[in-house]
Amino acid sequence: MIYFDAAATTLQKPPQVKKALLYAMDHYASPGRGGHRPAMLASDAVYACRQELAALFEAKPEDIVFTMNATHALNLAIRSLVSAGDEVVISGFEHNAVWRPLNQIGVDVRIAGRRLFDRDDTIEGFRAAITENTKAVVCTHVSNVFGYVLPVEEIAALCREREVPLILDCSQSAGILPVSLRKLPAAFLCMPGHKSLYGPQGTGVLVCGHALRPLLAGGTGSLSERAQMPEFTPKQSCSILGADYRQEPGTLHEGVRFVRSVGLSQIAAHEKMLAQLLIAELEAMPGVRVFHGAAQTGVVSFLLEREDVEKTAARLSRQGFALRAGLHCAPLAHESAGTLQSGTVRAGFSVFNTAREVRELVRVLSC
Repeated sequence: MIYFDAAATTLQKPPQVKKALLYAMDHYASPGRGGHRPAMLASDAVYACRQELAALFEAKPEDIVFTMNATHALNLAIRSLVSAGDEVVISGFEHNAVWRPLNQIGVDVRIAGRRLFDRDDTIEGFRAAITENTKAVVCTHVSNVFGYVLPVEEIAALCREREVPLILDCSQSAGILPVSLRKLPAAFLCMPGHKSLYGPQGTGVLVCGHALRPLLAGGTGSLSERAQMPEFTPKQSCSILGADYRQEPGTLHEGVRFVRSVGLSQIAAHEKMLAQLLIAELEAMPGVRVFHGAAQTGVVSFLLEREDVEKTAARLSRQGFALRAGLHCAPLAHESAGTLQSGTVRAGFSVFNTAREVRELVRVLSC
């Protein structure tokens, strides 16, 4: 099968990730749950992963919190900053992992910037939407549907100017585009470990530039005599979430090391080359609508005028291609792009995809 669904999760992992997973299962106990060798090996792996992530996102190791996925990270970040009735500004391209928690809390949501691939519209939308009553801004770095790279540096500047904390959803940018906690600065950076950080499923990362309010309470391996959760940030032998990371730190560590060794610029350039190749080929085909713009990563959405998107994806699956069709858990983005009724077929590339695979996809689509 030719896998083009890296925007959901990267299927192909570096071999060192798989090796680390097997090693962890045989050698790691729970970090912070003892002074014996298996526990200490796990603690060392956790801290080494924190250091690698801190270097990638220009943060400190104690700023790194491990989560189950990006949704978990976003819920932690959002609930640390906002309460019912607060005013929150978001972009018109947010995932349901942002949209639904805000609605569940009962905040006043203001949507800024609805024009796809129009950075000026996005900036002006945020400039108009952020008021003196705004408690937080939540913005995706890259649209998971269309690959649109939002002008997050400019949005962050607006937040700094108006002293409003920023939560950045890096689900589609972490491991591809440079992101700095300090340079933005942001209150929180949220991301999965299983996408372009090439870690396993069930991993996520929250990079904290702001005090965190835990969602869960439980054992942390420290201050066990207290009935309350510890208030300090993660250290080498404990987690603020009180979770058990037996396998994830070592494998995620290897994924992040892989990304840093290849280089963000090389990864981004490779994926963008594949996206531009697919866009050019699809635009030359009659009856195909393809969504693209100057500020775009290796994610391309398209649809065939003659065929429902779900049928297109199912047909491609039977012919050996993995793409995702529908609304991609981001109805706001589809509403902004005018595809809420139809949805799209989405191709998401990783560093392991090739131009030959893209041309094979186009050949099959043209038949």
